Amino acid sequence: MKITAYGAAGCVTGSCFLVECDGGFLVDCGLFQGGQAMDALNREKWPFDPASLHAVLLTHAHIDHSGRLPKLVKDGFRGPIYATGPTAELCRILLLDSAHIQEMEAEWQTRKNLRKGREPIPPLYTADDAEKALALFRVVSQDEVIPLSDAVKVRFRNAGHILGSSILELWEGDVLKVVFSGDIGRKDQLIVRDPHQIFEADVLFIESTYGNRRHRNFEESVDELAEAIRYSYDHGQKVLIPAFAVERTQEILYVLGRLLREGTIPRLPVYLDSPLAIAATEIFRKMFHEFDEETQEIYNQGRDPFNFPELVFSRTAKDSQALNELKGPAVIIAGNGMCTAGRILHHLKHNLWRRGCSLVIVGYQAEGSLGRRIIEGAKTVRILGEDIVVRAKVYTIGGFSAHADQEELLQWLGNFTNPKLRVVVIHGEREVGRIFAEAVRNRFGFETTLPELGQTLVFEKAVPPVALREAGLRWSDVLARVEAQVAQARRRVDRWAERLDPEAQEELEAAVRVFMRTLERYAEKAEDDPAGLPSKE
Repeated sequence: MKITAYGAAGCVTGSCFLVECDGGFLVDCGLFQGGQAMDALNREKWPFDPASLHAVLLTHAHIDHSGRLPKLVKDGFRGPIYATGPTAELCRILLLDSAHIQEMEAEWQTRKNLRKGREPIPPLYTADDAEKALALFRVVSQDEVIPLSDAVKVRFRNAGHILGSSILELWEGDVLKVVFSGDIGRKDQLIVRDPHQIFEADVLFIESTYGNRRHRNFEESVDELAEAIRYSYDHGQKVLIPAFAVERTQEILYVLGRLLREGTIPRLPVYLDSPLAIAATEIFRKMFHEFDEETQEIYNQGRDPFNFPELVFSRTAKDSQALNELKGPAVIIAGNGMCTAGRILHHLKHNLWRRGCSLVIVGYQAEGSLGRRIIEGAKTVRILGEDIVVRAKVYTIGGFSAHADQEELLQWLGNFTNPKLRVVVIHGEREVGRIFAEAVRNRFGFETTLPELGQTLVFEKAVPPVALREAGLRWSDVLARVEAQVAQARRRVDRWAERLDPEAQEELEAAVRVFMRTLERYAEKAEDDPAGLPSKE
């Protein structure tokens, strides 16, 4: 199996991996984001023939994973796009919105070019291209094994990142298993279920967005959000929250509703100024059966976790513009989450220079983005053609992230039992990926790789258990594997054994006894067949 990284290698965005095995398959097809240099990558010629691909496997709906699908279809792809139900629903609004942005930006750039005597700029893709891509979606159920060809099959598992997000398990026959983590969420994250634990793989492609840091505790993050709101309320100014339309916006609404009900923050209007986020919230409401138990229980009690009396939807451009004339404190949630486009730019232009205003950053800010420059301490930024001084108080609250941090990624990775697991670190900035790869090697001893953009990795087939005798492996080889796995298990247990209650300790001891009985049974067979492993094992 050959896998080539055509995105999210040495950077966070543009996720796109070509899997070549009994045909060609793409894992994700996302937009590069984060400044002009990254945007230019979206217009480069495909390094493969889109028409030759058998299928696309989509881990989730976020644009940095799905945003080039309409271009892929425009350029000849006609195969199925496999995705979960929530991912397909969310992509319908996200891809059409992205197409609208592409058309508007191309029209704006063309007007500038024509005034300078230059050629017009075509959009990367159009709404028609997005509709054609959406027609190719094939909804799959998580946990179902799906044959892609005679030699390749796939299973989608819950990634716990956003609604419908998935980990991919790929098999080449019965002898090689590759796992793509997608974007891994956090344990006990709001709304979505915890990430599925996977134990077996030969190769793991794992994200590293926050592979160099620890997130702040969630409740501490909620307290900091409340502090930001009280600060601006006391100064009679606005709280600006640039938020991604999917998941982050819904989490913020969930938390704000709770804070208002508890009386932790003063009563003030909350404006959701994003048609896309409003549409995404409606999809969330329809798919409440996908929520975690806690959020489903809220629904069962007849409450809407994404609604409260102070919430106002700003649907039209006129509604949004009216907020610029609004006097007094208010919370404004607007896209996009990296402050690179959308209605948030107008709000920043009108408020970032005001003392007493709060800018609350609750999501990842890519290199080159306006949001990144602000959190790195820029005193002045250029917004919509004007230089704006930064006087607002900036809060960077990592606890709302839908990405696992370094320790959470390592804990999830620690479930894998193969001591010879190959770990490919992706979806992170180069230095972040290097730090995370080093952490993986130090804790588990796994071989790690950080691919370059365009680099092809080749993975050979593993030796199947039934072929151990033919391969000449002896019991000593098998025992060496067992010893390595036991050592790995010991390291994992040492980290949390002291926190086990007596019942859990008893359960663990029982599992060890079962393991020892199994090992003794194999040892008896080894005495009968000292040359190799019994053929049925």
